[in-house]
Amino acid sequence: MNPHSEAGSRLTALGTQLLEVHIWLREMLEDLQDGIDDYFDGKGLPPRDLRAHCISFCTALTRHHTGEDRGAFPLIAEEFPELRKVLSDLRADHSQLDWILGNLQKLLDSLPEKPDPATAAKVREEVDALSAIMQTHFIYEEKKLISVLNSMDVPEWRENRPDFLLIDDED
Repeated sequence: MNPHSEAGSRLTALGTQLLEVHIWLREMLEDLQDGIDDYFDGKGLPPRDLRAHCISFCTALTRHHTGEDRGAFPLIAEEFPELRKVLSDLRADHSQLDWILGNLQKLLDSLPEKPDPATAAKVREEVDALSAIMQTHFIYEEKKLISVLNSMDVPEWRENRPDFLLIDDED
């Protein structure tokens, strides 16, 4: 294989990997939403399992965003200073999403054993807000950063996959 083609494939993979992580996180959120709906419809997981599912999703999303804030964004800002405003906007979204995740976790921590309409409305409102901001954030990030990631060569990312590109239980 031509070394230049191999390098091009590897570089393109960074952008593709970001898309894969976003798809995976969207699916995790969808599963959480389904679990919440099932619980409030009286046919789902017990509150303890729903909380565990939420912790898993929240941890994955936080790891992704923390990895971007600490690892990817500083490198992108250095190489593409014209994107600093975009990166600042994305960091602001991360803070907003963290706040919503905290609210959602508190709500799920206090779920009653038997579902009630008042709690259902609060939880669904928080999940809807999380979903709307996360979806908008991902679309904006993908639009602005995929081609940038595809053009970057970061040797340490070849050796060790960075946190913002991890899926599931990858280390």
